[in-house]
Amino acid sequence: MIIANPIYDTVFKRMMENERVAKFFIGTLLEEEIISVEVKPQEFTYTDELAGLAVFRLDFIATIKTEKEEYKKILIEIQKAKNQIDLMRFRRYLGEQYKKENKINNENQALPITTIYILGFTLPDIDSACIKVERKYKDLVNKTIIEKKSDFIEKLTHDSFVVQVDRITDRYQTSLDKLLSVFEQNNFADDRKITKQFQHPTDTEDVKIMTDILHHSGTNPEERKRIEDEQEAWRTVNAMFEDKEKELLKELSYTKMELNKKDKALGEKDKALGEKDKALGEKDKALVEKDKALDEKNKIIEELKRKLGEM
Repeated sequence: MIIANPIYDTVFKRMMENERVAKFFIGTLLEEEIISVEVKPQEFTYTDELAGLAVFRLDFIATIKTEKEEYKKILIEIQKAKNQIDLMRFRRYLGEQYKKENKINNENQALPITTIYILGFTLPDIDSACIKVERKYKDLVNKTIIEKKSDFIEKLTHDSFVVQVDRITDRYQTSLDKLLSVFEQNNFADDRKITKQFQHPTDTEDVKIMTDILHHSGTNPEERKRIEDEQEAWRTVNAMFEDKEKELLKELSYTKMELNKKDKALGEKDKALGEKDKALGEKDKALVEKDKALDEKNKIIEELKRKLGEM
């Protein structure tokens, strides 16, 4: 089956607009039963001369059924990025979420936050395709783990999930494997890496719905045109970054050259001062030798005077 590559924002957004897919995506990563998801109003625009392309965001309010048969609402923030330079945008958007209140049952509430980061680049120190970063409550006095949770602490801290699409393999066993499989960056059907062959069986209803949506995005001419437009925009952004990088490298090279010139001039100055110090040292040594000779001469004169006085 031909499917569109969900690493593209337009494709991922289309996929996550389906409530069942969103529940499957969030529930599989969180390993929680998702009762419902509500997409928060979210602007999806390219602003500031394409700078808005750097990070794609989707926010959901998810209702979770806990192991204790209790229901709780959490804010899910999904951010997707293609470059490591987006780190500061991640932090800024996260900060914005902590400042916001969400209206639940006509009341403003601060919901616990869970973040999901989908990376189009690899973290050099971590080989795993999917990482969970979770909090632990630790009693520092007694050196024990606290099992109970505090609503106050939960709303001030958060768990995170990181997906590295370039580290996803063709493993297809668990629900997580099946979710990640659509993000595999191989078996491309075209040189532009817009579409690819999905070579796994669609053996669950969730996978079937997800791949059907991606198949439509990859084969529908209008959908494909939007993907191509996004790809072209990214090429422009990448070219901007490359030009900026070249400019910075040029400036760095010039600065390094100027520093080398200054270092050389200082070295020559130090050498001249060293030679001057050496000359002064030799002069001092000559003066010492002269003083020593004068002392010897004076001793001889005194000795002669003494002998003449005895005669």
